[in-house]
Amino acid sequence: MDIFDFSQYSESFLKIRTKNGRIIPFKPNEPQKRLLSVIEGERKAGRPVRIIILKARQMGFSTLTEGVLFHSTITSENTTSLVIAHKEEAVAGLFAMNRLFYDELPERIRPMRNTASTKEMVFENPDKGSAEKGLRSRIRSATAGGRGVGRSETITNIHASEVAFWEGDKKAILNGLMQAVPDSPGTMVILESTANGCDYFKELWDRAVNGDNDFVPVFFPWHEMKEYRRKYDGFQLTKAETVLKKAYNLDNEQLAWRRWCIRNNCGGDEQLFRQEYPSAPEEAFILTGRCIFDKEKISSRLAILRGRKEPVIGMFTAKEKDGRLEDIRFHRQKDGFVRIYSKPQTGHSYVIGGDTAGEGSDYFTAQVLDSADGKQVCVLRQQSDEDEYARQVYCLGKYYNNALTAIETNFSTYPVKELARLGYDNLYVRRQEDSYTNRILNSYGFKTTMVTRPLIISGLVKFVREESGKLNDSETLREMLSFVKNSHGRAEAEYGAHDDLVMALAIAVYVLPEVVAATQEESMETAHWTADMWEDYNNSDTEGKLYLLKKYGK
Repeated sequence: MDIFDFSQYSESFLKIRTKNGRIIPFKPNEPQKRLLSVIEGERKAGRPVRIIILKARQMGFSTLTEGVLFHSTITSENTTSLVIAHKEEAVAGLFAMNRLFYDELPERIRPMRNTASTKEMVFENPDKGSAEKGLRSRIRSATAGGRGVGRSETITNIHASEVAFWEGDKKAILNGLMQAVPDSPGTMVILESTANGCDYFKELWDRAVNGDNDFVPVFFPWHEMKEYRRKYDGFQLTKAETVLKKAYNLDNEQLAWRRWCIRNNCGGDEQLFRQEYPSAPEEAFILTGRCIFDKEKISSRLAILRGRKEPVIGMFTAKEKDGRLEDIRFHRQKDGFVRIYSKPQTGHSYVIGGDTAGEGSDYFTAQVLDSADGKQVCVLRQQSDEDEYARQVYCLGKYYNNALTAIETNFSTYPVKELARLGYDNLYVRRQEDSYTNRILNSYGFKTTMVTRPLIISGLVKFVREESGKLNDSETLREMLSFVKNSHGRAEAEYGAHDDLVMALAIAVYVLPEVVAATQEESMETAHWTADMWEDYNNSDTEGKLYLLKKYGK
């Protein structure tokens, strides 16, 4: 047997305590095996192990992580491992696992131990005068927020448990810990937690999902546990249960357990069940009562999209000649920032809404909607300079049949000016009154003001409520779940979250009727309207024009 192989080692030597107090060999369940395969995959690839785990309750990841940490510590010299959790009793429970692992080892493979307190085990020769020093490794535990945790030392392995429930400044604590771990193969940092709203743990999770840090995101839904099922008594499935069953390939016994758990473990609160036992990452982070969008519609749409075909991902290239962009091409690229869900259709008109980086925002974004049915067909999200963003939007607009393009101009007018310089000829024009001459002036771009911001957000709320089936981008939908009303009543992204995609979509939805109206006007050339009908139409705003188009017909 290879003692350095964790799978072989754990099955032969590690023992755990069951809920009823029995000491039994540690045999990983299926979710634990999946986590172990991720850990071993990172090691085989020669990378430092950096994993963030979002989980349902009672799936055994703390046990598996402690086993891996213990094995690494007692089979390697000069290894320091840290176990850190949100409260003292949790720390004590995790550290007790390590003491049990050690106590139950056969004597022939049990390393020398110098000290063993309630918070630390040191593996070296108790006899200080001996030439044989032992491993000179140790495992210690601490409570998050404890003074000086992780400072002034080098740490090989960290198991950070229930990070979302840490008190104090989670970001400062974790940043301090990460400084203590060398960025080298053979080190391991595992962050694991159930969700606790939109906090720094969620920010880390989102960054991992988007590839903005080196942590591998691993999600474990409740239905991966074989034990989570009960006898089905023939009850009628609700609409929500039918969606869940189809989206996650559940059986009726699993749905029976879900009903039982909601009634008995969650006090009848289905929202609490979703947080404690999520089917998808988005469910875990749902904020009760604060999200301004219809959470049920968003969650259902995300569940449906989970089984859909992935978008085409890439970016545009073009050559500038005589102040114009030519030879526009789209290139598939795994790390590209343009996601195409539907290619442009001949005869269709499109609208682009764009939100620029500013006021703490990191991303330039654009949303493309098809005026024929309002469907979301493409999304752009990038961190770049303004000129590169303008070039990508130019290419995106030309790709989608010279789409009407409305870019937000609150923090910089450069992208819009650059689009105009390059000769983009279908920019959104807003009308405003000159305060000196009282003349009506036309200005390019979309201005988000105290008046327009509530309007575009209200329009998007209505769009999500009535047309959620037209949204195809999961990242946009996830942003919506953390778009909330703050303590002052302003709708915005929760602290640590982003709303760039939400605002770009709000602009696109607001501008969409203008494209619809313009398209329908073209088709009215052969329509038999009276002079009075035309007068009503020409004197109406965009919403009024759409109403008259429906009333009189094309």
